[in-house]
Amino acid sequence: MSTAKNDKSDFFERVYRVAERIPEGRVTSYGAIAKAIGAPKSARMVGYAMNASINRPEVPAHRVVNRIGMLTGKHYFQGSNLMQQLLENEGVEVVEDCIVNFEKHFWDPITELGLDFTAQE
Repeated sequence: MSTAKNDKSDFFERVYRVAERIPEGRVTSYGAIAKAIGAPKSARMVGYAMNASINRPEVPAHRVVNRIGMLTGKHYFQGSNLMQQLLENEGVEVVEDCIVNFEKHFWDPITELGLDFTAQE
């Protein structure tokens, strides 16, 4: 029998499997990850998963931003500018909490890796 907690844990694990593949110097969006795992209306839940990944250093949560390139998750990082600093260390320019040339840095898990986790649901 599946419980709500197990369902959430499985969802988070699917999110993490995608996020772990985001290349250095690239970013993706909550919505792109949600689509890649077959849950296109769950961008907010992807955000919750990123927030919960604090003890998982293999998950580069700093590389996940909103659909227009804003660092909406920055307040979950220690220090007010840590998310920006991590991105800038990877060569991603950030101005006023927004990725500069967002389209250039955007990494779409579906088109770039052909990821489709819908078969695993």
